[in-house]
Amino acid sequence: MKNEMLTVSEVSSRIEAGDVMVIAGDEALLAQLPKGAWIGGTTVYFVTETGGAVVRDRLFCTTISAATGATPRHLDVAGLPGISAGYKPGGVTMIMIPAFSVAHSQFAVDGQSYPGLFDQPLAGWITGVHLDEIGKRAPKVFDGTTGIGHDEGAVLLHVALPESVSIDLDILNIFARGDDAKLSFVFDESGFVAKTAMVNGERVNLAAYITENKIDTRLPLVANYAGALVNVSIQSADPETGEVKFYAPVVAGVEYRLANALGSYAQAFAQGAGDAGAGQYSCNCILNYLYGELEGQRTGGFTGPVTFGEIAYILLNQTLVRMDINENAA
Repeated sequence: MKNEMLTVSEVSSRIEAGDVMVIAGDEALLAQLPKGAWIGGTTVYFVTETGGAVVRDRLFCTTISAATGATPRHLDVAGLPGISAGYKPGGVTMIMIPAFSVAHSQFAVDGQSYPGLFDQPLAGWITGVHLDEIGKRAPKVFDGTTGIGHDEGAVLLHVALPESVSIDLDILNIFARGDDAKLSFVFDESGFVAKTAMVNGERVNLAAYITENKIDTRLPLVANYAGALVNVSIQSADPETGEVKFYAPVVAGVEYRLANALGSYAQAFAQGAGDAGAGQYSCNCILNYLYGELEGQRTGGFTGPVTFGEIAYILLNQTLVRMDINENAA
């Protein structure tokens, strides 16, 4: 795979030549692209080869050079359970969903139950806008079949690959689960909002508990999902309404622990990434970008869009999703 920052003209030429592409950038640029084997989503935040940056005049493109074919499609909210219906045998599927949409919520809560969802690698992200434009502009996804932007539903790129290719989809999570029982939470209901939780065997008003104990909400809650540490980030805790809002849903009955504090966010990412990342697809979370002060900072060899949520089969937070397609596999 090849990752590049390109102009609209350069991207258009690649699309017209038949390249299979996953594209990120400003809505005004994506709207100019011709029809072809691509999907796109809005963001203006990126990690580039020189570090994190806001870029409005170019598009970040990942070209899947090993592809032998690709089918873009747009699904409305009702069609989300049919994501796997377009899977190509031995292939990979890329997905984008607009932030704050009904599809965002429904995929986050119900996605794990969609039939066949885990039958092949599914990677992608939640599209966004500049933080100053939240509530003023809607995040969009673009379907290369029509070139049209959508603020609802999901766009998918079902990619066919040769049998010799291997696919490695993984996450980089710099957070570890804490070991303090006072910071261990179990919820009665699944969802993006919670008012109460069981903490060390006692039911508490969650917003008040977070406020009174001066819990650092920049740290995510971390759960063990079948051996993988998965983050749920805290959006806000309001003692007046009693509501705690999350950027991804908590799951009822699962134990979450507040992540251990980091000495240096940026340094933790640099150490976690190491020298890896060149030539791989990746996306990183806007919370990592903000809390880790990644503007001007590199994350190893990883470059890609900074997003409002990451997808590696399920919705993730404060995580870097990476995927490598090895074209030299035996």
